[in-house]
Amino acid sequence: MATTKGRSTGGGMTVREAGKKGGDTVKAKYGAEFYEAIGRKGGEATKEKYGPTFYEEIGHKGGQKVKRFIEEGKRT
Repeated sequence: MATTKGRSTGGGMTVREAGKKGGDTVKAKYGAEFYEAIGRKGGEATKEKYGPTFYEEIGHKGGQKVKRFIEEGKRT
């Protein structure tokens, strides 16, 4: 089915709307703690796979990117 501006031409919902609806349903069924547990498990798995210095590296990269955005914004 073709889409126009994120909506299906048949009047359905956008992918974003469907994702929000699904997320709201899961939150209502399992509670916010469910998402906290998933995040914790994912963080532990990432730490085991890449080591604790991984977080330092991605934090530094993110900080550098923000710094570049700020500098670009000041120039415009």
